[in-house]
Amino acid sequence: MKQYLDLLQHIVDNGVQKNDRTGVGTKSVFGYQMRFDLQKGFPLLTTKKVFLKGIIHELIWFLKGESNIKYLVDNDVHIWNDWPFQSYLEKNNLAEKFPKYSEEWKAEMKNYIEKIKADDVFAKEWGELGPVYGVQWRKWKTTDGKEIDQIQQVIDTIKNNPDSRRIILSAWNVGDIDKMALPPCHLLFQFNVANGKLSCQLYQRSADTLLGVPFNIASYALLTMMIAQACGLEAGEFVHTLGDAHIYNFHFDQVTEQLSRDTRELPTMKINPEVKNIFDFKYEDFTLENYNPHPAIKAPIAV
Repeated sequence: MKQYLDLLQHIVDNGVQKNDRTGVGTKSVFGYQMRFDLQKGFPLLTTKKVFLKGIIHELIWFLKGESNIKYLVDNDVHIWNDWPFQSYLEKNNLAEKFPKYSEEWKAEMKNYIEKIKADDVFAKEWGELGPVYGVQWRKWKTTDGKEIDQIQQVIDTIKNNPDSRRIILSAWNVGDIDKMALPPCHLLFQFNVANGKLSCQLYQRSADTLLGVPFNIASYALLTMMIAQACGLEAGEFVHTLGDAHIYNFHFDQVTEQLSRDTRELPTMKINPEVKNIFDFKYEDFTLENYNPHPAIKAPIAV
């Protein structure tokens, strides 16, 4: 994963200061690419421990076509909590009472999460993110009211027309952007079949390199492996193309810590070979072997 450390260093050395939607500010570069050979190990960061449980459950959640955080919360995955929680505060005139990231905000977040877990009615109203990734992947709405299952289209095309240059999935549904809690950052990916191997290239318009990118690399590498298995292929490369790649201004201490650490041997991801349908995967079907990372590095999310 030296490629990832090279990206961080490139931003530190060459990035420019920019304002951003969150108000935190970033140091940013535009246009960057990394390539990961999935035959050489699973690209999970070793310079800090990455929350693999969250990656797997989020991916399953996407593949279910869901847009409510309840599935994630019920499985103790909290990576999407901040957006609906902040919306809940603002719509109930509580934002001033609970300033973002304050101790009071954190305490109220815990109360909010407990309500999501215990109260289905509350979860349905206040845990909704709008038509985010999973909805666009599985239930893209057409102008005539029909729904397109883009994941199924991808599977069918790989199986029936593997030389196609149109094996593409887009989450950037322009008509739905304003309805989403967060417009898609990893917004378009394309598959390629060559020599019995399936490769995937992702275009990510906005990349939080400290917190988001390690997650995104592992998630799309795993998705490529899952789809390859469902289509009777081996996994090839994951190619990660970034638009605005940035470090938030309150993440530089953590970046310095990350850059001071040595990389270690990549782990191996084992997937239950009995699962042949992409929609049948469960959390228990994945086993990570020989993962020996440095300790986790905590950092706030810019919402």
